[in-house]
Amino acid sequence: MKKLIIAASLAALFAGSALAETIKIGVTPAEHAQIMEQVKKVAAAKGLDIEILEFSDYVVPNQALADGELQANSFQHQPYLDNQVADRKFDLVSVGTTITTPMGVYSKKVKSLDELKDGATIGIPNDPTNGGRAILVLASKGLIKVNPDVGLKVTPADITENPKNIQLVELDAAQLPRSLDDTDASVINTNYATAAGLNPKKDSIAIESEKSPYANVIAVRSQDKDAPWVKTLVESYQSPEVKSFIVEKYNGTVIPSW
Repeated sequence: MKKLIIAASLAALFAGSALAETIKIGVTPAEHAQIMEQVKKVAAAKGLDIEILEFSDYVVPNQALADGELQANSFQHQPYLDNQVADRKFDLVSVGTTITTPMGVYSKKVKSLDELKDGATIGIPNDPTNGGRAILVLASKGLIKVNPDVGLKVTPADITENPKNIQLVELDAAQLPRSLDDTDASVINTNYATAAGLNPKKDSIAIESEKSPYANVIAVRSQDKDAPWVKTLVESYQSPEVKSFIVEKYNGTVIPSW
């Protein structure tokens, strides 16, 4: 009888091990990486092992996902993913929302947008999606006006009024914190701001509204969207444990979007 019990226990153990699955997920530094570490803990209890790989820019994680080097990534908002799919023909889809990180305007030269002088330089991301988002932030603060018909795909060419003759300097998003020594101000994504030691609430001179269409997402290849591990990943991310971590750690600078 004891042998039967032991055999049954071993069989159950090996069966449980067989359910475990390992996936690689690409993230960018700071909050995306930190939150994914918490997701990893929740997912492990559900039989999903997550290996986290950090990338320093916004371009490589989608290419790596499309090439099969990753099973998922978590770093971008939906408009950026849509733009990448359209431009690069990636067969990628979003399977769940994660967080919203309000974009901030930072400066070492002035303490408010009103202090910017005629001809001031402002750094913005050089990718179309985040560059457009930065322009909309400046427009929402009354610094410039843009063509309302363009929507989220706004570019510098769509600026219709620029009373202070603001000069936009397009730079790689990861380099924008370093640009603060050279620009009068820069519009910086939260993950790069926090990685550089900037606090969006305390250090920004202006910040994007929380009611933003730029919710971040988990992306996978289209062929994997219905895979069981995808459901487990999304459920793990959108869990009460992860939400509590986000609320407590970031105190409103990073907002759960589910």
